[in-house]
Amino acid sequence: MAETQVNTTRRSAPAKRVRATGKSKGQRLTRTLILASLLFLVFLPTAVWGWYLWARAQDQYISTVGFSVRKEEANPTLDLLGGLTQLTGSNSASDPDILYDFLRSQDIVATINERVDLVGKFSKANEIDPIFGYDPSGSLEDLTDYWRKQVRVDYDSASQLITLEVMAFTAEDALEIAQAAFDESSKTINRLSDIARDDATRFSRGELEKAQENLTIARQAMTAFRMQTQIVDPEADLEGQMTVLSTLQSQLVEAMIALDTLRETAQENDARVIQGQRKVDAIQAQIDAERSKFGEGGEGPNGESYAQMVAQFEELAADMEFAETTYRAAQSSYETALAEGQRQSRYLAAHIEPRLAESAELPNRPMLLLRIFGILLLGWAVLLLFYYSVRDRR
Repeated sequence: MAETQVNTTRRSAPAKRVRATGKSKGQRLTRTLILASLLFLVFLPTAVWGWYLWARAQDQYISTVGFSVRKEEANPTLDLLGGLTQLTGSNSASDPDILYDFLRSQDIVATINERVDLVGKFSKANEIDPIFGYDPSGSLEDLTDYWRKQVRVDYDSASQLITLEVMAFTAEDALEIAQAAFDESSKTINRLSDIARDDATRFSRGELEKAQENLTIARQAMTAFRMQTQIVDPEADLEGQMTVLSTLQSQLVEAMIALDTLRETAQENDARVIQGQRKVDAIQAQIDAERSKFGEGGEGPNGESYAQMVAQFEELAADMEFAETTYRAAQSSYETALAEGQRQSRYLAAHIEPRLAESAELPNRPMLLLRIFGILLLGWAVLLLFYYSVRDRR
């Protein structure tokens, strides 16, 4: 029995050595594959990327411009014209937000491309450096995407300052593009300022034009009335007629007194009495004629009733007075709106002027190389963990 156990032990020992040897060979193969994957997936791509960065990638220069939106300060004299300093331009706070969107839009890309040939400047290094250069056959959308990579727009919402960093393959191109971006931004702000000023004065200007038209019509109606009646002021003419009537009444009283005195000493058939009676009758007839002019059927100098002329004149005078009052109010409102619109005038002020770069700052080759190496190494580690996870489940 003991001999049988010894023989069994001797036979199992070589089998264990075979399994151990196979396991050791598998481990060495695994380590070899892991090292090979590390070489081909991490070190070799990193080496190729490093060669590209130092051999093919072209230097890029940066031109920086910083600006902010300024608003015209209120004129102290305007405080006497209605307290305009209390008015605030509520839309001015959103101007930097508008500029930020504008600086990243197709609109500014298309405009600057027509002005300075962005495609030509960005594609200078495309043949040597296709990764960082721009493909000149791209569309406007492609150019806009490349613009957003080459032009960094930094907007501080707290201070409302905007900073542009323009990158190009020559210092001159970077400076020219930065200056063009600033100019187009300034034009945009001026356009917004014009719109705000027009909005502030559009209604008041329309009211002023309407009031001026009404005043012109009222004055023309008054002129036509005076030309038709040949009377500048019916009230003054009426006053003159009242003077005439008053004079006639005085003469009538004197004539009647003289006639009564004469009758005391002369007969009725006396020529002097008859002449005096005729004079009284003539004056009375004249008074009746003058009084009839003021009645409904009376006729003025041109066959019109004085009452009608005076009523028409008073109506025209009231219309003209109302038109003049309305015009003065509309003119004052328009001047106030102009002053308010002037306060809403904005402009772009640069606190960092674009300068010509003296040395290239991009690409940051060591940082880009380290970044790629880190990304590849992380990806390789994830694949390795995935491999071991699958193997352990078997």
